[in-house]
Amino acid sequence: MQKEQRRTTLADVAEAAGTTVPTASKVLSGRSDVSAATRERVMRAVAELGYRGRSGRGAVPRTDRPALVDLVLMGVKGTWANHALMGVERAATAAGVDLVVSVAGEDGAWLSRLLERNLRGAVLALVDVTAGQLATLAAAHVPVVLLDPVTQPPSTVASVGAANWAGGRAAAEHLIGLGHRRLAVIGADRRALYTQARVDGFRSAAAHLDVEVRYLEWPDAGAADTATALLDREAPPTAVFACTDNIAAGVYDAAEALGLRVPADVSVVGFDDLPEAQWLRPALTTVHQPIAEMGAAAMRMLLRIMADPPRDAPREELATQLIVRGSTAPPQNSSP
Repeated sequence: MQKEQRRTTLADVAEAAGTTVPTASKVLSGRSDVSAATRERVMRAVAELGYRGRSGRGAVPRTDRPALVDLVLMGVKGTWANHALMGVERAATAAGVDLVVSVAGEDGAWLSRLLERNLRGAVLALVDVTAGQLATLAAAHVPVVLLDPVTQPPSTVASVGAANWAGGRAAAEHLIGLGHRRLAVIGADRRALYTQARVDGFRSAAAHLDVEVRYLEWPDAGAADTATALLDREAPPTAVFACTDNIAAGVYDAAEALGLRVPADVSVVGFDDLPEAQWLRPALTTVHQPIAEMGAAAMRMLLRIMADPPRDAPREELATQLIVRGSTAPPQNSSP
């Protein structure tokens, strides 16, 4: 008869992390009187050992916690965060749940603040969350939903995103349909899941063409310089797919500095459909992703998980749509 595998305990986590059980417990409860190095070792041990927290006496049932959930944003700059907040808040209000908003800094302190508040759950929006952080949240019995995940989430973590691959393909099909053959793509952080999907989608429709791809470091730093390097040469691309609207604005700046006209000399397609896209002149052709709807869907998913934890983590992907405006047109010189 096969011997039942022993359940991993907090003592096991403490031993693996080289610390004490009380200190490991402090990490899982969000206490601030723990060094960053110790916290990182404990989170790593939690992830490696698969510690799931206490299920018996002493564990805090989710239903005993206040009706309070957290929205953790990667930042509040720009309108993407505002639209995500609008959607999350709308769904939370409809369910009678109070919302706390946090910003995820590079120091990872957001996790301790979240755990210390003893929340019912959290939506993490565009947060580059680590395996250790996710394991720590699971061990503390805090359900989470990733909104537009930065990296491929584990199968145990719920997520809501947009159809990025389909959006990238729609952008390429539009430009190719106009007659463009010299194409370029400027992506944001190459490590980001959404960037990879948008670039791959674009390439799938333009597989028969030589597409030049450049990447930036988030947040859209150096878009104008990168676009200048693409456009200031003998045979520049006649069309550029910018993987965010902010990058597209940088392409506009580069074109203007070089004396090029949009779309007469270079067509530009963005991604996001932020309000800023319509402020550009000409108005930007872009791929619309329903950011507020994604936020609302993430909150509704979190509420369902809180009420009845599913066996398998749900995934949801909302459709994108190409919005054609004035920044795209047939190339004046369509020769390769």
